[in-house]
Amino acid sequence: MSTTTAIDDPAGLKNTRQRNNLTQQSEVPLPSPSVSDVDSDSNKGDDLGDARVKKAYGRTPDGTVFVVPETHDMVSQLLDPREPKNLSDYIVLGVLALHIWLAWAVPAPYNKYLLGLAFTFWRLAYNAGIGYLLTVQSKYTLLVTWARRLRAFEQPATNPRPWLYNLLKTELETKIPKDYKMDEAPIEYNTWLAFRRIVDLILMCDFVSYCLFAIVCAHTPEDEGLGMLLGRWIGGIALVGFNLWVKLDAHRVVKDYAWYWGDFFYLIEQELTFDGVFEMAPHPMYSIGYAGYYGISMMAASYDVLFISIAAHALQFVFLAFVENPHIEKTYNPPPPRLRAESEVGSQTEADAQITKELNANSDAPQPVHNMIGSFDLFRVTDASSLIIVACFIALTVVTPTTRTYQTLAVANAIFWRLWYSVGLGYILKMQSAKKMYTRHFLKFGESTGEAWRQWKGLYHISMILCHVSFLTACWKMYTYPEDWSYGSVLLKHVIGVSLIALQLWTSSSIYESLGEFGWFYGDFFFESPRPPTYNSIYRFLNNPERVLGAAGFWGLALITWSKAVFVMALVSQLLMLGFISFVEKPHMQKIYGQNLRKEAGLTKFVKKSLPAPVKRWQQGVDKVLDETKHFAEDFIDAALTRLSAGSSNFVKDTTALFHKPLRLSINRIDRDLAGYDPKHYKLSVEGEGLIAPDEKATRKESADARVPKDVKTKVFQYGAPIRVKWTAPANHSKKDWVGLYLVTDNRSREATEVPSLGRWIPTCRGQYDTTTDEGIISYDEKVESDGVEGPLVQGEMVFEGDKLWWTQGVYEFRYHHHGKHNVMSISEPFEVRIPLVVKEGTELTIEEAENALLPIVRNCLDRDPEIAPETVDEPWGAHVERDGKYAERVVYAIREMFAIEFSPAVVPADGNVKKLAWRVVNGRIALAPYSMSLQSRRPPTPVADNYK
Repeated sequence: MSTTTAIDDPAGLKNTRQRNNLTQQSEVPLPSPSVSDVDSDSNKGDDLGDARVKKAYGRTPDGTVFVVPETHDMVSQLLDPREPKNLSDYIVLGVLALHIWLAWAVPAPYNKYLLGLAFTFWRLAYNAGIGYLLTVQSKYTLLVTWARRLRAFEQPATNPRPWLYNLLKTELETKIPKDYKMDEAPIEYNTWLAFRRIVDLILMCDFVSYCLFAIVCAHTPEDEGLGMLLGRWIGGIALVGFNLWVKLDAHRVVKDYAWYWGDFFYLIEQELTFDGVFEMAPHPMYSIGYAGYYGISMMAASYDVLFISIAAHALQFVFLAFVENPHIEKTYNPPPPRLRAESEVGSQTEADAQITKELNANSDAPQPVHNMIGSFDLFRVTDASSLIIVACFIALTVVTPTTRTYQTLAVANAIFWRLWYSVGLGYILKMQSAKKMYTRHFLKFGESTGEAWRQWKGLYHISMILCHVSFLTACWKMYTYPEDWSYGSVLLKHVIGVSLIALQLWTSSSIYESLGEFGWFYGDFFFESPRPPTYNSIYRFLNNPERVLGAAGFWGLALITWSKAVFVMALVSQLLMLGFISFVEKPHMQKIYGQNLRKEAGLTKFVKKSLPAPVKRWQQGVDKVLDETKHFAEDFIDAALTRLSAGSSNFVKDTTALFHKPLRLSINRIDRDLAGYDPKHYKLSVEGEGLIAPDEKATRKESADARVPKDVKTKVFQYGAPIRVKWTAPANHSKKDWVGLYLVTDNRSREATEVPSLGRWIPTCRGQYDTTTDEGIISYDEKVESDGVEGPLVQGEMVFEGDKLWWTQGVYEFRYHHHGKHNVMSISEPFEVRIPLVVKEGTELTIEEAENALLPIVRNCLDRDPEIAPETVDEPWGAHVERDGKYAERVVYAIREMFAIEFSPAVVPADGNVKKLAWRVVNGRIALAPYSMSLQSRRPPTPVADNYK
């Protein structure tokens, strides 16, 4: 492969697959079956002799297995004169030549503006354009659907567009002269090859326009010394060279298949060894793979190039988050099958349950889900105290003058809280590890280990906030707003400083994502760890990310303020952090995990493998000296600690409401498309499942029986139950007709729908829309008796369930629309979706009643999917409930309406089955009973009161 493949390439896909499937292993096969067959004919009397030629096998979504032909990278095929060329190659070369001509012919500074716009266009074409195509291909296989609809790969005998077939055949077979025939390859592979040609054009133009923009912006700063000049160019060339190596090594690992997002089209059956660059950093193609951008910015000495590089790099992470990661999660990391009974849960869950039992006074109680990190609740004393403290710090910082005295106090305050955070809390954890000091204190007063753990979390959380806020306020006092941003390296220092702050924030987020609440607050100092350490996410590359990256933000602030005092604060913070890791964390980890601890991280192993032999021997000697010094220091600290003694004594709940602003459409009722169609010939009828239990929501004055008498009663359906819709229409109705579900109050007009359906719609006929899988269609265009109506009629049936329903109570209607538009041809009879109130006035709820009421509603909320919804109250629900928050939101909404008690959606995946959820509901009702307006009195001490006044 040519070294010019440093062009920006799509590789986040293989990075994410590596993250999802690797822990401590260095060689992991793709989740698809591993096949590595050998051409049996290669051993016969041919030029290869005994050579054995390996072939890669692909598998399409319908199960077709085919041999994947060998392909080559775009740069060598495009620029190597020995490679065959086709029309698309000449188009790409022509567009690149146009960019070069613009850079040369357009005078400055207009060429800079023009090339900046060109690069912006191609970067958006990459991230937004290719991102859109990949998204619709992942969700709906839309690119393959378009190819089928155009008959792009059908032979001329049956193809209405033979010119398109001939063009594609020439284009694709020219690029792969061996082992490939377009007529024999599956349509998914052919579509992928055609998609590659679009990608080649965009990526080549993206890279070339960026380089040309950097060239026209390049200049030598005034008064720049020789040392700075050499430093800029040497550093820039080094970063570009490193970028080249990252691209080449990544292509060596993942080949063209993942390079061009092949698994959006088909899966390949082969093993990949994720070594080299994939052991250095997460998402290497999107993280360190952009080092060349910053090297070019250094050589150009242009802030314009630097800022456009940062913007392009940020867009690449957006592309990774919204395009590649969802597809990889769906393809390579699907939820595991639902366990049919709790007895099937493995030993890991049993170990987790041990901690849950200690955290709760009642061993039957489900585990708490109100995490300290990621939620802010003003009803929680820790969060309320943190808010008050932060507000006081900010107020004092703003109202006090910026004098030497107050600056000194601010710096001293920051150092004090850093000492408390690292040394004070470190001492508590050290004694907790050695003697369970913190736990013993609470046990002495009759509390539990769980209470000690909760109090420790609050102490640690507030201390962490004080440490960081005091550092920020000190920086504020020491910061001077620049008068001239172009002077010297002022702007550069701010850019690097903000980047280091962002790096620390990302590091902390990745650490919490990997460790969770338990690891973040040092839970294994209080409880026996339920499982050995796992090395995923950022821990795959670094054994302790905080040691390397945990203080990056402090140094970033030091650069921004450019203050000696802040540099000292950053240095003190770094040293105390290293001391905390060495003398508190590491000894405890050795104590409880022992041999299960990994010796070397992925990055360390990679660096050591890359060192020459003399350097390896020298490094081993240095490691030995450092280990001896560390053991001596640890022994000294332990001896000192044994002689010391010490004593110790959310925002309002996050609620969200969806406000659907009506989309006011101006639709002409006399539409040309409606000519010849009479709404009288269209009809909708609705069938559903009635309420499971009697509705106790109504009183004597408001009930179904108290309504005005009429012949036809409004239908009332279960919450979440499937609703069947039957439609009748003329035989010549548009095949693009569709039926949508709406609240009756959403639309004022009976002739045109005014609001979007937001996905709650189903087409009447199959195969008419690209972005729908036609799920829900049972039958369509079946002939029926006309009953005197002019012209023949047809009918069909569909079912609305799952995401096609609105998951709120209300009165709804179905609307039949004409030809993919919002012209209404028929409206169904209104019907009500209701959740019955289970608890009657004057009675209390038993666990059995709660279980019986919850089970059918929970099954509806989980779409009655056998892989998700339980059959009994003891069966756990599937892992989809934890992955997709919509299921939990449905369940807690139903509980609120049924039992008049509100839960956070997090309790649903935490409880795991109906039995525990019912326990939570009943005990919540008991806890609220004394304050309920409907329950005037409660007779203690019996748990269930018989009479209410």
